Order: sequence, then C-alpha cells, then structure tokens
Amino acid sequence: QVQLVESGGGSVQAGGSLRLSCQFSGDTYSRNCMAWFRQGLGKEREGVAAIKTDTNYDWYDNSVKGRFSISQDVAKKTVYLQMNGLKPEDSAMYYCATVARGGGWNCGFWRQYDKWGQGTQVTVSS
Repeated sequence: QVQLVESGGGSVQAGGSLRLSCQFSGDTYSRNCMAWFRQGLGKEREGVAAIKTDTNYDWYDNSVKGRFSISQDVAKKTVYLQMNGLKPEDSAMYYCATVARGGGWNCGFWRQYDKWGQGTQVTVSS
C-alpha cells in the first residue's frame, strides 16, 4: 500500500522560508491527488495545498495563497511545499496526504484524502 514520508520541517523566524518534501512509494504515483495539510495546537486539521500528479494543476487555501507553492518531481515521486514569508500562525504539524483520482478531478476538495504521512513539525517564531 501507499507510504508517505515527510521531511524538511524545522524552526524558523517570521518571514523565513522552508521547503517540505513528501516522498511517495508503494503504489502508482500517476493520476493521484497529493496534498499538504496542517494542524496547529488545539486546532482542527486544514488543507493547505494540493496538486494533481498527472496534470500538475494545483490548488491553495486562501491563507497561504501567494506565499506557499506546491510542486512535484515526477521521476522521484516527490511532492514539495515551498513556504515563503512564514508567519507564527503557520506553526503546525504538516502532513502529506494522497488519494487516487483520475481525470480532471478537483484535488482541492479536502475531505477526500484517505492516506497520510506521519507529519513534520514547522515552528515559526516572532
């Protein structure tokens, strides 16, 4: 079955940048939705960004639009989240997720994801 392994989290100052990586293995990578979620302390999990692996189309939550960008390396089966202009409210555990979707599916529908990584911590200080 699918395995997702996140990396790249850490502690940065406000205004700084981080790049998270999610390495996919164990199943077919093509024709999937891949997404990044986050969950702050005492908060519910929320969708951040998503990408369709076969078309490269992407989606973003309004809270990160213009600051974060999602991308992929198809050969490496790896999805990235470049986070710029980080704010303290971005502090959270960040999770990679995937769901098998073909065609022109909407990957920005956050409730559909059913496979998850273990998460990587991002802490932004003021």
